[in-house]
Formats: sequence, C-alpha cells, structure tokens
Amino acid sequence: MILRRAASVGLLLALAACGQAPGDRPETSVEFPRPDRPVSGLGSNQFSTETARDNRGEAETVMDLAGIEPGMTVADIGAGNGYYTVRLAERVGEDGRVLAQDIDRSALERLGRRVERQRIDNVSIQPGSLDDPHLPEDSFDRIFMVHMYHEIGEPYALLWRMWPSLTPGGQVVVVDVDRPTDQHGIAPMLLACEFERVGYKLVAFKDAPELAGYYAQFERGANRPEPESIEPCRGDTVAKSAASTRSAT
Repeated sequence: MILRRAASVGLLLALAACGQAPGDRPETSVEFPRPDRPVSGLGSNQFSTETARDNRGEAETVMDLAGIEPGMTVADIGAGNGYYTVRLAERVGEDGRVLAQDIDRSALERLGRRVERQRIDNVSIQPGSLDDPHLPEDSFDRIFMVHMYHEIGEPYALLWRMWPSLTPGGQVVVVDVDRPTDQHGIAPMLLACEFERVGYKLVAFKDAPELAGYYAQFERGANRPEPESIEPCRGDTVAKSAASTRSAT
C-alpha cells in the first residue's frame, strides 16, 4: 500500500543514500549491462515555467493521451517540484493515488511542502535510487517518466525493477525530446529498444510539439528477462527497433 501524505518524507529520504558501492556504479547494478550511450546530467527541478507549460496544454495533453481517470493509481518518477504530481492528483481524485518519486532530496522536500500547503491528501512522496524506483508490486495503473529518462544512468536495472510494479494492463508513459542523450533527450528508436530489452513493448507513439518533444507509451510484455541475459542497445540494434516504433505510431 502506498504511504499517505508527506509526513514521513524525512525518514524515506534517508533511505535514498543507502546501497552505494565504491566506484561509479551502485553495487545493485553490476549484474545489469551499462547503457551503450552517454547520460545527461540532472536538469533543473524549478517549476517557474509551469504557467507556460499549462498555456500550451502540456499536462492535460499527456494525461488525456495516457487515459488518466478518477480512481487510478499513478507513479510520477522524477517528480521534481511536482508539476505533474499535483495535476495528476486532481485528475485521479480522492479515490485515486499518486506516488511522487525522485532521487533529488531537495526537490522532494520542496514538493512535500507544496503538498502540505495545498492540502493534497492523495499524494505520497518517496525517494528512489539510481537503479531502483522502489515501487511496490502490482500497484500502478500508469507510471509517468516525463523529460527525465535521458538522465537515468542505469536504465536496464531501473526498468527491470519497475516492471513488477505495474497492474495488469498498466502502462509506462515517457515524454522526451528526439536528440542525443547527452543533450537532454533520447532518440525514440533508442528509447523503444531499451524498454524492449527489459521486457516491455511499445503500444503508442506520437510526435507532440505541445510537449516540446514526443509521447511514448509502453506495457509489460509476457516475460521479463534475467538480468544477465539483457544486451544493451547499440547503433545496429536501434536501427532494427525503428520498425516497432513506426508500427505503433
């Protein structure tokens, strides 16, 4: 069951610092392949552009495409200061739940204060780690990853551990920009390839200027591969994934 409100943020944030190994990877990632691509540095979590984003209908467009309805349970991964969190909370209503997750402690603290100040009762806040969102199994109808996937340094580990948290029919929503991963974006074909290697399948894709990028939606496949059998996507495999991207358009 998802934890209620932001009261336990301090305790949860302390957990985020655990599990790191010497070197440049978490110990819990070593059984997974590294991504064969650069990784973007963390972007800003400030929400000073929320009005501009609302003016172009960003959140409403994404929630409509994702089929967000009252009563749903949604995880907002890389929630930052909560642009999507608070709007998802309103859309799912009092019978729905939103779990906001991030690895940035200061962002979660700001989001916690925002949730308290706005008296939002259906939002919980929980830290994640570099290779694990720490989501409860069989819990989420939708998982949002908006303008943050390119910052994930251990995508295969994180996506593999996220897989069981979806409910039957649950889906992962990604919004990103078609440009190199070291320039705060990711090519759609590469995104699809990385998801597919971990046991997901692409079910929807849309170029969306109002989102300043594109929209992609994934669901679980029939099986999740063992970590040691996952092969990272490279240039040649990304080219092969183009067909599946186009077929879902």
